[in-house]
Amino acid sequence: MGTAYTPGLTVSANTLILKTRRLPIKGEVLVQEGDTVQPDTVVARALLPGILQTVRAAQMLGIEPKQIRSALKVQEGDEVEKDQVIAETKGFLGLFRGVAKSPVKGTVELISEVTGHIGVRQPPTVIDVNAYVQGRVVKVMPQEGAVIETQGALIQGIFGVGGERRGVLRVLVQSPSETLTAQHIPNDVQGQILVGGASVEADAIRRAAELGAVGIVAGGIRDTDLVQYLGRDIGVAITGSEDIPLSIIVTEGFGTIQMANRTFRLLKSLEGSTASINGATQIRAGVIRPEIIVPLEDPSRLPESPPAREAQALDIGSAVRIIREPYFGRLGTVVELPPELMEIESGTHARVLKARLDDGAIAIVPRANVEIIVEE
Repeated sequence: MGTAYTPGLTVSANTLILKTRRLPIKGEVLVQEGDTVQPDTVVARALLPGILQTVRAAQMLGIEPKQIRSALKVQEGDEVEKDQVIAETKGFLGLFRGVAKSPVKGTVELISEVTGHIGVRQPPTVIDVNAYVQGRVVKVMPQEGAVIETQGALIQGIFGVGGERRGVLRVLVQSPSETLTAQHIPNDVQGQILVGGASVEADAIRRAAELGAVGIVAGGIRDTDLVQYLGRDIGVAITGSEDIPLSIIVTEGFGTIQMANRTFRLLKSLEGSTASINGATQIRAGVIRPEIIVPLEDPSRLPESPPAREAQALDIGSAVRIIREPYFGRLGTVVELPPELMEIESGTHARVLKARLDDGAIAIVPRANVEIIVEE
């Protein structure tokens, strides 16, 4: 049998982390290689053009399109305010004056003698991409963004919702098997990332959000509680863009699942530190994992280049987590790696493994549907 390899979730107290910060459209990069950056440092900026609003000026004034120039109060390139008069006619003996006003604040971009229209472009939308973590710029991608390198703790979760946030870690339970309830949450959690144990209840999420917490980390969460918080069911696409007041990261899976002891101990040791978190998750092609990052205090002491990460060998006895239904989030130990291809539920053939789950049951799953639990 050939050696099999699979990715795994990282739980590390000290590792080198590279974060690519990229604009959604072409723009300007504001940093240079070697620069030291803070999480809120803007590394790249782009301007998304505003909407062009068309004013049917000739029609509003009751004149021919070719006469529009004689009625203008503005020229191309002029900035105008909402409801500012941009064209008018005096009418007969100064009576029955015709007026055309700008519907928005913006810049006059177009004046057409063919249609009699005046185009006003609304102000552009500024798109800023910040560094997200404290670190050093190691690569600049012209007009696109930069790569930030930082050294510190990295904890990856199995699933999350909510985007990038930053706050102080605070552990609110005594053990990794304890469920985070509303009673655990004090009044002074503004700007904090709260750590629970085996699960977090819907009432706790609601109270934390009302009090200004920016994130919650727990071993698991009931899918009904998550749907209640989001106000809708979860799709299969990437998460992270939800319009919610705090991000949630679960480290083990759905349901009430004790947080791994090493993960809980590491989070406990980091209590009081400022962390960057992101709940964005994608478990299909182009895997994206929710994460908690706590950089070292002094980014100038980073090594010059990242060490190579070794692939993880999948073998008998490997601790794994299943990342597809019907066993999503379940933990197990590999007990057999059959060398032959087997037909799976979709009708295709793939290499599988047999794993003893945490409740003692044996599950047969495609090897591509598991990941090794990596503890550094």
